Amino acid sequence: MAVQQNKKSKSKKGMRRAHHQVDIPNVVFCKCGEATLSHTACPACGVYRDRTVVQVKSTEAN
Repeated sequence: MAVQQNKKSKSKKGMRRAHHQVDIPNVVFCKCGEATLSHTACPACGVYRDRTVVQVKSTEAN
């Protein structure tokens, strides 16, 4: 049975796990129903964490 000789450093462990990331982006749904990436403001309504942070221009032509 193989037993490691020395402790693997945090750096080497991180390098080994460099390809273990998730390829699918995290998608969450805003209260308006629009799909958006996590940790970003909603492109449809401009809300992030229940606060309006971006003024969104309306696309309706009057």
